[in-house]
Amino acid sequence: MNIEEFRDYCLSLKGAEEKFPFGENVLVFYVGGKMFCLTDISSFDVINVKCDPDKAVTLREKYPDVIPGYHMNKKHWNSIVMSGTIPNKLIKEWIQDSYNLVIQGLPKKLRESLTSTPTKKKRA
Repeated sequence: MNIEEFRDYCLSLKGAEEKFPFGENVLVFYVGGKMFCLTDISSFDVINVKCDPDKAVTLREKYPDVIPGYHMNKKHWNSIVMSGTIPNKLIKEWIQDSYNLVIQGLPKKLRESLTSTPTKKKRA
């Protein structure tokens, strides 16, 4: 996965936004005003994703290219080495998991607007 594919995937998630709150090189993706993924765009060597604490430990044990979140809360964030052997499918799955975890913590109305699918109106 390259930086463009990464960016496109993150922005494809409903309500996702990108910002540079930590300087011009750190691209951060948000949903509902909360971070769910970030990377240094000058190197794109690592991405950080939020993770369930128990799953975070399991992934670190299973994959050498998954390490405790660099400059993040090590309990809730993992860093994924992008030059490693992690398949794109898994990286996308972990980005989606991170997005979902953040959505779960949002206020109900906002959470519902991001998780609901439009319903068709019945004709009278």
